[in-house]
Amino acid sequence: MNTQDNQTIHFALCLNNEGYKASLEVGKLYRIIVDEQAASHGLIRIVDESGEDYAFSAKRFYPVQLPQNVEEVLLTSS
Repeated sequence: MNTQDNQTIHFALCLNNEGYKASLEVGKLYRIIVDEQAASHGLIRIVDESGEDYAFSAKRFYPVQLPQNVEEVLLTSS
């Protein structure tokens, strides 16, 4: 998941939690773990509510490019 200027996107917004209501919250921002193999299968690896990373359908999420200072705070706190 890259932006036009090749900066990696580290977060995605959950759009659909159907079947995963205990693991995902619609409207919540989740950390992305880069996984090229998962991406090749239409999946995105997300750190969910349990604190563990799991592969979910990429269609459930919208990747979000955050300002660098916001990303730094979120990445150091997670």
